[in-house]
Amino acid sequence: MNLLSGKQKKFLKAKAHNLRPIFQVGKEGISDKWVEQIKFALDKRELIKVNVLQGSDFEASDVAEYLAENTDVIVVQVIGHVLVLYRQSAKEENRKVSTELRNI
Repeated sequence: MNLLSGKQKKFLKAKAHNLRPIFQVGKEGISDKWVEQIKFALDKRELIKVNVLQGSDFEASDVAEYLAENTDVIVVQVIGHVLVLYRQSAKEENRKVSTELRNI
């Protein structure tokens, strides 16, 4: 897994501040299909937020740990029920955030 410096994490947190969560973890929890959708969204956007619903059997830290151990997704931040996730896009045309991040 690619580790980020403190400055890079700070940059990503600032970029994610105005984002709205586009995925949710509910009662069904985490499935392989859900993880694939997260990866697809990260290929398009590189930086997303995920909301863990209060009715879920999972805590945000549990979801973050699962994603960090089983995928190449970098968990930038966990605040309350919200996770900020980052992964460099495989497609050159979608690498806006990672291009800025590389310059830090």
